[in-house]
Amino acid sequence: MQSTTTTQRLTSLGINLFFIVVTLAIVLPMALIVMVSLSSERSIIEHGYQFWPQQWSLEAYRYIFDAPGILLRAYGVTILVCVAGTFGGLMITSSIAYVISRRDYRYAGATTFYVFFTMLFSGGLVPFYILMTQYLHLKDSLLALIIPGLLSPFYVMVMKGFLMKIPHEIVESARIDGASEWRTYVSIILPLAKPALATIGLFISFGYWNEWFNAMLFIDNNRLVPLQLLLVRILNTIDFLAVNQEFVGSLGIDMTAFPSLSIRMAMAIVVAGPIMFVFPFFQRYFVKGLTVGALKG
Repeated sequence: MQSTTTTQRLTSLGINLFFIVVTLAIVLPMALIVMVSLSSERSIIEHGYQFWPQQWSLEAYRYIFDAPGILLRAYGVTILVCVAGTFGGLMITSSIAYVISRRDYRYAGATTFYVFFTMLFSGGLVPFYILMTQYLHLKDSLLALIIPGLLSPFYVMVMKGFLMKIPHEIVESARIDGASEWRTYVSIILPLAKPALATIGLFISFGYWNEWFNAMLFIDNNRLVPLQLLLVRILNTIDFLAVNQEFVGSLGIDMTAFPSLSIRMAMAIVVAGPIMFVFPFFQRYFVKGLTVGALKG
């Protein structure tokens, strides 16, 4: 008995130590980014990246918020695309997954294979660009940022796996009570699928929040530039100024006073900060059973 207790304690200690190491591996790099963003440029050049800066400075954030209108507009575009894309993506993904998860759907196998088959091949970048600009005419449109991420066959397959765990008797009971397919889907299936919707919705929102490549392809209007593309442009500008200091100096610009290193970290904080606070609100859904409450009345 004592040996069993000792083994359990050692196992628990090993698991706790493992997760402590994993937590530190995640938290420490983020803490370093925050500290570097609050360091002066001279301190970084002389002492390198440090968890406790030799000299504190908010110069990087002053440069970022010197023109807040541009940053706020990019935030607005990103938030609009993220919210609309996540909602639309969840509705399309869950509806397709619900259909192919139904046992009484005759073509469930063929439809599932059709969805899975699209994961194996891609049309390529050039046909994608031609489709979006020449046929759909979505150049300089927010739809060009929303439509490409609306549907992922991988998320459909994951959602199908969740929905197949819902007892089919629930759907049959709703049908006997006179509920239509749409009413069953909206009033019964979606509430039971909250853990799956929260998980996949979080992944979809992360995808939209971090997306910049489609914006680079299709957005030329500066008023429609999302946050991540703005970050890429700022970093490219900083790299150009840093590499061509002699040319920049001939224009009368003093690059020695410009926080080129700390501003990179400050931009990472400004861009990634809001989405980091969204995750805790979804965490409680990850550990809930899919059909909690469904069989209890």
